[in-house]
This record gives sequence, structure tokens and C-alpha cells, in this order.
Amino acid sequence: MTSAPLTIRPAVAEDVDALLDLVHAAYRGVGGQVGWTTEAELIDGPRTTRDLLAADVADPSIHLMIAGDHDGCCAVTHRAGEETAVFGMFAVRPGMQGSGLGKALQAAAEQYARTAGATTMELHVIDRRSDLIAWYERRGYVRTEETKPFPYGEPGVGFPRGDDFRFAVLRKPLG
Repeated sequence: MTSAPLTIRPAVAEDVDALLDLVHAAYRGVGGQVGWTTEAELIDGPRTTRDLLAADVADPSIHLMIAGDHDGCCAVTHRAGEETAVFGMFAVRPGMQGSGLGKALQAAAEQYARTAGATTMELHVIDRRSDLIAWYERRGYVRTEETKPFPYGEPGVGFPRGDDFRFAVLRKPLG
């Protein structure tokens, strides 16, 4: 018995509600502890909003990709002429984590960025998420000395359980 090949496609406006469900399941989890990528022990509340996701889907500089039947997603932000693309909104449904879907999505995102003209992919991870940072490092990303401030009080970031959050910046050459 063979399984159907994984499909990865661009998101459209009709995907927003399913994407919202996927992102909340992966980042905040039902009861806070579903899946290894959860942030539930660090942040309460929503990971994003419907309006923010709809704006991302409509933004021509953001390529939001969907894997399978809303089993995973990621976004690549890249403006024409820039060398660096930014990888984000990476989510894999908790029951699908460990299946290789995340690796496939990440590879598709990197290929999209290369095709768009980027030579480097950058991503931002809450600095205290050492398991997730290690996962990216195993895939060729290098943690820089740079950090970015956490967007406290902005819509769609939830309610952090601390006032000292920051993002670690990781980069990977797309040679």
C-alpha cells in the first residue's frame, strides 16, 4: 500500500479559518501540551488572529504555504531584490509531528526563497525554546548573536508569562 504524495500549495483566502485552527493547535495546543512545538507553557491566549492571517494571505511579499489537508503551513516573507527571506508561521498539526511533513515544508520554503532570489533564510525563535532551536540547527540554521524584541501588546501574540522574552535570530545560506 502506498500513500498519496504530499501536496504543498499556496494559501488562499478560503484557507484562513483552517489555518487559524492549525496554528493554534500547533503553538498553543488543546490543554496546552499537545505536540512538542507548543508554546503553551510560555504564552497564554491566541497565537494569531483571523484578520492577521487573512492579511498575510493577501500580502504579495508573504508566500503562505499549506501542506496536505491543512496538516502543516509556513510562510516565507521576501521582498523583490532583498537577499534575505524570513521563514515563519511554521506549524505542523500535533498528530503529524515527526512524520517528515515539517522537513518537507521547510525544504519547499527554502526552494521558494531561492527561486525568489534570496540567498539567505532567516528565522526568529523565542530564545528559551532550546529544543526548537536545536531542531533548526540540525537542519543547517546557525544561531547568530542577534536578538529581536518580543512584540509585547501587539495583536495575535497572546499573553506571555514573563516580561523578558526575546527572539533568537537564526540564519541559513541557501546556496
